[in-house]
Amino acid sequence: MKQTVIAKRYARAIFRLGQDNGTVDSYAETLNTLAELFDDPKLEVAETLINPLYPLEARYKVMTAIAEAAGADALMTAFLNLLVERKRIDVLREVAAQVRGMLDLEKNISHGRVTSAIELDNALLGKIQAKLEELTGNKVILETQVDPSIIGGIIARVGDLVLDGSIRTQLNGLKESIKGRE
Repeated sequence: MKQTVIAKRYARAIFRLGQDNGTVDSYAETLNTLAELFDDPKLEVAETLINPLYPLEARYKVMTAIAEAAGADALMTAFLNLLVERKRIDVLREVAAQVRGMLDLEKNISHGRVTSAIELDNALLGKIQAKLEELTGNKVILETQVDPSIIGGIIARVGDLVLDGSIRTQLNGLKESIKGRE
């Protein structure tokens, strides 16, 4: 819980700075790139940048080199070095997720998932996406998932909205209505 609060504070700060400079998209992209890098357990980047055995100057140099390789500007590099200095680099993944969420909210973008029994073609996905955009009033970015256990139909989720048109759910409803008559 504490990490989430800390991450939100840092995310709000870098998001506002990005808005002021018109670089919020670039900042979100840089944070995502670095979060992916930090997620690689073989590299142990975050652990190295937190480790007090390395002098702070050495950790700054490493973070600056990583930031430059990721295409970060001077302000983003200073932000990342602040995370290193305050031993908060471990919240970078969550900061990236928070900034991505703020950016999506600002641009009226929602993320959704469509689950189907079989792979759906692009034409059908386009129709589903258009309907979900109509229902939510936002641009919807869909992720697809195949789950044969739903038997047929689809289950679409966008935020709190769930549209379940699966055969499994319909069969369960039929089963419950038959049980109710007994």
